[in-house]
Amino acid sequence: MREIRIEKGSRLTLPPDVARIIGVQPLRLSSCSSRHLLLESAACDDRVQMTGLIVDGGVVDLLSFFNMFRKSGLLHFILTGGNKTLCFQKGEIVYATSTFPEEEIGEILYRLGKLDREILQGARQFANGELPLGKILISQNIITAKDLWAATRNQVETIVYNLFAFQDGSFVFVDTSLDEDQVVSLSMNTQNLIMEGLRRVDERAVYMQKVKSFDAIPVVTDKIPNDLDSVSRKMVALIQAGISDVKELLRRSGSGEFDALRLLSQMVERGVVIIEEAPTVAVEGVLGEVINIFNGILVAMHQVVSARNPRFREEATSFLRDLPQPFSYVFRQAILKEDGSVDGGRVLANLAGLEEGDKLRLLSDSLSELVYMECIAARRELGAADSAELIKRVQDVSQRVQTLIGTRDYA
Repeated sequence: MREIRIEKGSRLTLPPDVARIIGVQPLRLSSCSSRHLLLESAACDDRVQMTGLIVDGGVVDLLSFFNMFRKSGLLHFILTGGNKTLCFQKGEIVYATSTFPEEEIGEILYRLGKLDREILQGARQFANGELPLGKILISQNIITAKDLWAATRNQVETIVYNLFAFQDGSFVFVDTSLDEDQVVSLSMNTQNLIMEGLRRVDERAVYMQKVKSFDAIPVVTDKIPNDLDSVSRKMVALIQAGISDVKELLRRSGSGEFDALRLLSQMVERGVVIIEEAPTVAVEGVLGEVINIFNGILVAMHQVVSARNPRFREEATSFLRDLPQPFSYVFRQAILKEDGSVDGGRVLANLAGLEEGDKLRLLSDSLSELVYMECIAARRELGAADSAELIKRVQDVSQRVQTLIGTRDYA
């Protein structure tokens, strides 16, 4: 946790990212002691009933508590990389939302094999952040109402199940009445979700020991038994047809990621499938040059700032999740490596399908936005004087990239 000091004159200065979340609004003092200070928005009638930090096993205890005492309200989780909100009604989880890109309804439909990437991108552009994506897909006969209901249920389950993998973060429970639109008839039992979530965390780790990586390449051997179930046979056929990697295989299986992962690990254990390491993708051409230029300053920024703040890479990773569209899409499922650089192969995969000129401009704008946000953090951690040299290097990088783009003619 970052340290915030009360300055002379009882002035409290918040970090820029915290101030950005709160905005300009009056605050009320709800409680305080020699060990804590709780400020709430004075503009909201809903009151914070409980807040704190997540520790090992804390998620299970929290969900069990709200279920046992039949609480109604919103349980917000602030986590590394994004936020989640669980909607409780009389102790049962009736809905959930998430800012993690992989838990968005369109991504859920894609992973369930209900549509392909190109159709999803087109629907998102049509929605433009204003119309519900699910309704657009139904109106265009891309999916059915039953598909959307099943995907919504799967989305809520995914949001909850993935929550158990977090061992730190913070939470806040707000006692508020739910809108009728927030209450979805999914027939879900909170205790069952807890038990299933815990089981999946343990078993997923076992499965991944055999599968190794979602980017790995599955290969069928000559040991195909006759007792494979229908989904496993389908996966074998997909591999033989040249499916690209484990991630795409699980998606195309049509049985959901976790169940397909279980079946794949079983086939690996039986020698039906072997897993080969994914080849390293070389990022070449002008796009690769742009990534290399930006990665140079990202690595330098990481080396300097992380010496002062060891959690800097985690904070920088959260920048990727908090960026607005279309930047957040460019960094979808991308991570910052141990040295602070961006996974260029993943970023370029997210840009697939665009014209070369559009790729170059969007790539440059997205990386510029990431570097800009890191500069703000660097100035906060190092101070204006010590961060001046880094900021100057960033300006030089921006000029180099603009010059590079200016020499390309895509008209």
